[in-house]
Amino acid sequence: NRPFSPPIHSASPPPIAPLARAESTSSISSTNSMSAANTPTVSKELCVSVSENDQPSLVWFDRGKFYLTFEGCSRGPSPLTMGAQDTLPVAAAFTETVNAFFKGADPSKCVVKIIGEMVLSFPAGITRHFANNPSPAVLTFSITNYSRLEHVLPNPQLLCCDTTTQAKADAKDFWVNMPSLISHLKKVAEQKPQATYYNVDMLKYQVSTNGLQSAPLNLAVSWRCEPTSTDLRIDYKYNGEAMSTPMALNNVQFLIPIDGGVSKLQAVLPPAVWNAEQQRILWKIPDISKKSENGGVGSLLARFQLTEGPSKPAPLAVQFTSEGSNLSGCDIELAGPGYRFSLVKKRFAAGQFLYILKDYTQGKERVFTHPNA
Repeated sequence: NRPFSPPIHSASPPPIAPLARAESTSSISSTNSMSAANTPTVSKELCVSVSENDQPSLVWFDRGKFYLTFEGCSRGPSPLTMGAQDTLPVAAAFTETVNAFFKGADPSKCVVKIIGEMVLSFPAGITRHFANNPSPAVLTFSITNYSRLEHVLPNPQLLCCDTTTQAKADAKDFWVNMPSLISHLKKVAEQKPQATYYNVDMLKYQVSTNGLQSAPLNLAVSWRCEPTSTDLRIDYKYNGEAMSTPMALNNVQFLIPIDGGVSKLQAVLPPAVWNAEQQRILWKIPDISKKSENGGVGSLLARFQLTEGPSKPAPLAVQFTSEGSNLSGCDIELAGPGYRFSLVKKRFAAGQFLYILKDYTQGKERVFTHPNA
């Protein structure tokens, strides 16, 4: 009995609603993109025929881009034949980026910013279904744990929401402008005839954070700088409480430059890679989790012999990814008939994840960015 609700079975879309809790001054870019991914490349030896009844499986996705394949392998997109009463498969993904700035040893000065996006992915065969059924059910969904979001920017071309009522049970309803979606998917199908699926950006958002507690990895760095040597210690601590479901941090990299004319490395623990040309040391750890040694708490140690010391403390840059969880705790649920979620994927990764020290010699902070950021 809401005063304004989506017409579930009508071809006429509701008017575009104002942005949900969004501000024009938001630091999130309001540019929305809609793209189709390329057909995955597979080995010819594995190719098998695919019948019309085969259903595509989402095998992985990266940076919001989905990669679909079949149980064996396909020579092209699936025909995906459906009856008018069948539910249509849709995949969803939450991709979040965490930026953190640790300023010295004071935890109260840690600044964490998390931004994210939610993408829907449609199988290519859905365009034929829409062509045969020009008045499909309106795709309606709810974003749960919505109170964790500070700014939300729905795709203004495709997404509608109700701003006249309060979010119910910490959830927010959205529905898709179906004529606009069908028109867009048709254009993409013409431009990308070999694509097996189409990705559509639906939401961009910023997550409410609470300093150090919102960082999935906590850091502390200590230096001992002498004229002929530098001792470096990096302490890290896994923080599963920052995630909706504690998952491992994968491909963790710690990168830090060392000046002062390094002539020799001593007592590096664990082993690291030294780049003599760039004067940087890199530690790579496959994964860090609660199941790691000491519950994900560890240290990196190194001593450097110098010819032009002493060194100046420099910023530490850290990179990692994580699959199967997000930092906002947000999820998606269908709120109307006609569709089913074939998969909901969640991941997050480090953006600018820095431990910044004060360069007292220069009187200003020295900012260093990981080359893969």
